[in-house]
Amino acid sequence: MRVAILVIILILAAALGFLFWPRGREEAPVEQATTAQGPEVTSVAPATALPRFDIVRVSRGGFAVVAGTGAPGGTVELLANGEVLATETIGADGAWAINVDTPLDAGPVELTLRQSGEAGTAPITSEETVVIYVPETPEDAPVVLRTTPGGATEVLQRATDPATGLGPLAVETIDYDEGGNVIFAGRASAGSAVQVLLNGRPIASATTADENGRWELPAEVRPGRYTLRVVQFGEDGSAAYVVEVPFERAGYEDVEMTDGGVVVQPGNSLWLISRTVYGEGRQYTVIYEANASQIRDPDLIYPGQVFRVPDQR
Repeated sequence: MRVAILVIILILAAALGFLFWPRGREEAPVEQATTAQGPEVTSVAPATALPRFDIVRVSRGGFAVVAGTGAPGGTVELLANGEVLATETIGADGAWAINVDTPLDAGPVELTLRQSGEAGTAPITSEETVVIYVPETPEDAPVVLRTTPGGATEVLQRATDPATGLGPLAVETIDYDEGGNVIFAGRASAGSAVQVLLNGRPIASATTADENGRWELPAEVRPGRYTLRVVQFGEDGSAAYVVEVPFERAGYEDVEMTDGGVVVQPGNSLWLISRTVYGEGRQYTVIYEANASQIRDPDLIYPGQVFRVPDQR
């Protein structure tokens, strides 16, 4: 009997030893394989700053000064209509500046940036595009715009000097695409509320001018002719300034097209620019000149105006 009990105890001990005996040597290869795969899963390449434009100035003769930012230590190429115009090394502070020695050709010019870093890395192209219209004669001044896909166009330099004594409110640009998306933009007193109306009806809630006095408001607008009214409100909620301009949301079939690039149609009080944006289709920008024809008395009611797209020159 004692022998039988002893045999049972030995069998149980052997079974328990089998179950709880350490197996580190058997599992070690699995742990090593997991460790070897770790860097492939967790390694992330450092983010690189996109090149961008900060300053673009163009003289009447077509000479340009361009400055901006990018990844410190990299190289930035300035491209005009896809061709390299100049190259500059980006400083340790991320800033760069280029003086273009060769005058830009008369007509529309698209400037983009291409940034290169360490060897083996792919170049990075700027999201921003600067559109320049260089006049045929030096008596006229160039127009310089900064654009981003799906964003409002900013006027960096206009063909005429800003009018004086007209108040802080103005309509500067209207951007729209073939899908009906429209962005109205301009300037007003910093921090003031701005309301945009088409044919007397608000297109959206009021927006607020930023610290630089810039305001913009997106909307969906069908093709047609409109009277665009913009109101800046005072602290008491009353209309402090009102401007009104004609606006035609033309269909893309109404605007003269070319095979590619940018089309600029200069006019007396406004300009129309149409361009092809990669991945975005055809986009259009209407630029209004700052002049007295925009100013309206907030207390007066007046008839609308009819706008026709200016003929291309």
